[in-house]
Parts: sequence; structure tokens; C-alpha cells
Amino acid sequence: MFLENPVDHQKHTGWIEVISGSMFSGKTEELIRRMKRAQFARQKVEIFKPLVDTRYAEEDVVSHDMNAIRCTPVESSSNLLLLGDGVEVIGVDEAQFFDQGIVEVCNELANRGARVIVAGLDMDFKGKPFGPMPYLMATAEYVTKVHAVCVRTGNLAHYSHRKTADEKQVMLGEQNEYEPLSRAAYNELKRKP
Repeated sequence: MFLENPVDHQKHTGWIEVISGSMFSGKTEELIRRMKRAQFARQKVEIFKPLVDTRYAEEDVVSHDMNAIRCTPVESSSNLLLLGDGVEVIGVDEAQFFDQGIVEVCNELANRGARVIVAGLDMDFKGKPFGPMPYLMATAEYVTKVHAVCVRTGNLAHYSHRKTADEKQVMLGEQNEYEPLSRAAYNELKRKP
């Protein structure tokens, strides 16, 4: 029996890949690299980001190194089920900004046979698990933890230290608002009054 949908369960097995780490660790760069390889392999790909992420471009996923790939901004995770139908490789950037439904959506897409690649911050600026990321990492088949370089010690950094006094959890930012820190440097700053 021939099925027209290129993502059927007889031909493909779906899975979830999560790329996580601090700010400036190369998460988006790695997501873009994987998506471009899938495009090169002539796979049907779509990449999505939350509507709130307008830092560099409205319809591109852009890394801090200005590497970019076209994307579709979406308001909620449920939009991915319709827009990702029949897609072989689905990319999701800034997953920490999505609602908790993103976990179920990614699992449903993988169950349909898609390769789902998700990138996002694993911790917020307070060092706490960020949004749906812990749940995505728990259900993913593959998890890649990337690290930045601590701007104070030169060691591996996995904390995103916010340099401003703003206490809200979601605050889009750049290098003037955040800096990557190692555990030792982060803990030292937290001890200071």
C-alpha cells in the first residue's frame, strides 16, 4: 500500500532531540546547523519560534553570530500540530517561552514520525528550570547540553546571569543584559549583597 504522506510510520520513526544550555552557548547555532543539514538532504523541514521572540528578525531564527534560517513565528504550541503536519524535520527555537503544551505537541509530532529538534534555555536567570524545558529533556531520545564560556573565569559556563535588576522571568536580552557564568562565578555573585 502506498501512502502519500512522506512521514508515515512504516517508513520513518520519529524522535525528539533537545539542545539546551545557557545564553551564548550556541543552542540556536546548533539548531540551525541541524536544520540546514536536513534541507541539504532534501527533507521537508519547518522551523518555528514563539511570536514574542523578535530580537533579530520577525520571520527568521537568528543566532548571536547572525547565522539565520527562515521560520514561522507562532502564538502557541498547538499551532505546531497543524503547521507541522506532513513535515519530516521540525525545528523549535526558544522552547522555554512556549506554554507547557509544547511537551505534548512535540511528543505527538514525534509519534507521527517526525524528527523534532528543540532548542532552549534549560535554566532561567535565577538558576531554576525554565518552563517546559525539563519535561522536554525528560521525554527526548537525545539531549545535547552546550556550554558558553564564563566571562569572569574562562571556565565552562552554564548559568545565564542577568545584569539588570528586572525580576520578571521572561526578558528578551542581549550581551548588555546577560552574561554567561560558571558555577563558581554565579555562586560568588549570589553571595554578594
